[in-house]
Amino acid sequence: MDDAKVKKLKYRGRFGQVFIYLGKFFRLFILQSDWKVIPMSAIIAAMVSMAIGSGLFVSMEGTFQASFAITCVCIWNGFFNSIQSICRERPIIKREHRAGMHITSYITAQLIYQMMLCAAQAFITIFVCGQMGVKYPSAGVITSSFLTEYFITLFLITYAADILALMVSAIVHTPMTAMTVMPFLLIVQLVFAGFFELPHMLGDVSDLMISRWGVQGLCVLADYNDLPATVVWNKLVHSGSAIQYGGISLQDALVEAEKQGMRDSILEKLGEANRRDDFAATIQNLADCWAHLILFIVVFAVVTVVFLEFIDHDRR
Repeated sequence: MDDAKVKKLKYRGRFGQVFIYLGKFFRLFILQSDWKVIPMSAIIAAMVSMAIGSGLFVSMEGTFQASFAITCVCIWNGFFNSIQSICRERPIIKREHRAGMHITSYITAQLIYQMMLCAAQAFITIFVCGQMGVKYPSAGVITSSFLTEYFITLFLITYAADILALMVSAIVHTPMTAMTVMPFLLIVQLVFAGFFELPHMLGDVSDLMISRWGVQGLCVLADYNDLPATVVWNKLVHSGSAIQYGGISLQDALVEAEKQGMRDSILEKLGEANRRDDFAATIQNLADCWAHLILFIVVFAVVTVVFLEFIDHDRR
């Protein structure tokens, strides 16, 4: 900033400084090509839809896999939005803080700006998946609108990941360090998302992960427990010819059962064995997911402010 802008900043109150920095972030969105995160989120959503979209909201297994993949997309979008936002202008922040900038004003502006980015990415993800052939349910868990609750869930996952990356950007001192840390954070989120079988002692660690609550929230919205489990049936039908009993193959037995109208009841029984209490389509389960994601956002934002308040003592 030049001397005139620094002087203007110095005599503005906290509220006024929020708008100064918010305007700055939107200018950087254009001038530094930060807008690229928007088309990138559309491309990633399209790729994921092509890979797993056919099973989403159709079967237990397909929904679980798709929920994990979409959660990964949201976390990646959030990380990429803000991982360099603070560290790339750390010297400028230090100089402006000494000139009268309030850290809380700066972070509030960041939170508003990142919120808008995440909302746009959540909308784009839903829109692109719909255009790629994903059929969304009509009714939600809390309201009558599934898409409203789905948007809120995708937004909270993306925003929580975004503010986590913003916190990391406030802690590290260079963009290179931030980009080095980001893949590690992403791997940790993926490993502890609840998608993989982990040792019992590590089970509680997943409760501290954005990904764990993201996957649960998406499965709750998809009414996971009432979907059929089709993978076992399909595999047995396609490979059951090798299993013979009394001169009849398992494949022939299953084909005959399907002709007799027994397929749905068999799939229902298979689904009952895979039901999970935390994936039940209840208001409590969805509210728990949203509450945890909101808590993550608040904690990450507070830690970000705390670290930046000591920026004047940074000698590196």
